[in-house]
Amino acid sequence: MQSLFDQGPPPPCPAPFNMAAHVLAHADDAPDKIALAVVGLSGAERWSYGRLKDAVLGTATGLINLDLKPGDIVLIRLGNTVEFPIAYLGAIAAGLVPVPTSSQLTEGEVAKIAAELKPRAVFRGAGIACPKLPGVAMIDEAALSAMQALPPASYNRGDPDRLGYIVYTSGTSGNARAVMHAHRAIWARRMMHDGWYGLGREDRLMHAGAFNWTYTLGTGLMDPWSVGATALIPAAGVDPKALPLLMKRHEATIFAAAPGVYRKILNDHDRIDLPRLRHGLTAGEKVSDAIRDDWRAAAGTELYEAFGMSECSTFISGSPTHPAKPGTLGAPQAGRRVALVDDTGTPVPIGESGVIAVSTRDPGLMLGYLGAEEETRARMRGEWFLTGDLGVMDEDFQITYSGRADDMMNAGGYRVSPLEVEQALGGIPGVTEIGVTDVEVKEDTRLIWAFYTGPAPLDEAQLIAVAGERLARYKQPRGFLHVAELPRNPNGKLKRRALSALWQASRAETP
Repeated sequence: MQSLFDQGPPPPCPAPFNMAAHVLAHADDAPDKIALAVVGLSGAERWSYGRLKDAVLGTATGLINLDLKPGDIVLIRLGNTVEFPIAYLGAIAAGLVPVPTSSQLTEGEVAKIAAELKPRAVFRGAGIACPKLPGVAMIDEAALSAMQALPPASYNRGDPDRLGYIVYTSGTSGNARAVMHAHRAIWARRMMHDGWYGLGREDRLMHAGAFNWTYTLGTGLMDPWSVGATALIPAAGVDPKALPLLMKRHEATIFAAAPGVYRKILNDHDRIDLPRLRHGLTAGEKVSDAIRDDWRAAAGTELYEAFGMSECSTFISGSPTHPAKPGTLGAPQAGRRVALVDDTGTPVPIGESGVIAVSTRDPGLMLGYLGAEEETRARMRGEWFLTGDLGVMDEDFQITYSGRADDMMNAGGYRVSPLEVEQALGGIPGVTEIGVTDVEVKEDTRLIWAFYTGPAPLDEAQLIAVAGERLARYKQPRGFLHVAELPRNPNGKLKRRALSALWQASRAETP
């Protein structure tokens, strides 16, 4: 028996189609229902479905009035505010192609992205790094906010396979890659509603992330809105230890966060009283059994994990109706075609290790990497898109995660290429060579660490300051270790996985 899951395709995406129209379809039958509450300890800012739709379509009108045309790329450089999802959906409603980016990116990182994208406009928040871009319209938050009151535009409907939005992910080549998604990607996410969330119209889903994180944008906003549920987002600056109180006050039924957020909550709470909460969701990095067990003991609910990637969102998960077996990621969601394959793209036998792969026919799979056709093809084996992650499938299609097939790192839910970090830190005076990896500094906590050679150890604070100038916070090494030489194989290639042993040895030597 092969490691292949296929129980039939999902229903085809309707046409003509617009992603924003799909997300806000329930605004017409429930205009007064609360779509979004931005919750803080001092109160909440609430948006009804009717108000949200008006703001989105007014923004679309404002963008059209600026002579932006369908297919034009707009770069989003906004902070953790409600203007972020409104501008995002407004652009999609008008047929533009928004590119959400982390507010943590440095000016240099944004300059590289802009050079690749050649955007027509930038949505820019105060204090968010962005270089000067001649000939590119800069639209600030005040202008975006004013657009919300304009008369509504009509949705730009068309082929569901056309380019809808772009997100960035670390590429294995060391360069951040622009992942192109079609409008139909939101339709494909319906497989997650039962396959992971257990999501319905009466739910109140709280996501712990910021508005400008793609995990929040999808799981915390787009998906709840697409079923007519209520999204709850913590206000900027809310401490994780306050999240249980906010969940209780606002009657959250589902909570979604990265594993690290659950860990921080558990550090401050032995008992968590959440009478309305049915379960929690987690993704971004592997959740440990310790966090699962501690959350179950403290809150009395289960955590359901999902596995995915920027190129296809999540497609393997446990859910309330189909829980994952202990130690596994869960099973492919109904409607997916997933296999564990060998180097030729052939599914391996059940019980054997293989690369987790999703069919290129999956409606949620990306259109490709912008301007990187060769790297796009390199991820394909026949009909399969290779994730780069290893696993083992059992006879019930449950998949046990076995780690990465390459050196990609995981930093708080962000996948980061060590090559990208090494290239950014090149040329530091006194550094001959540098290599980076993520190390487990304590149970359930992995941080990026840099290892360098040179005539003598350098001041670590100065090295950290250089990293802060060149890299977004989540990509920065949290420590630097001077070593006599970097580990290499007989062909001279850096053995990044061996770097962790150097870090462990240095801890053992520290009094």
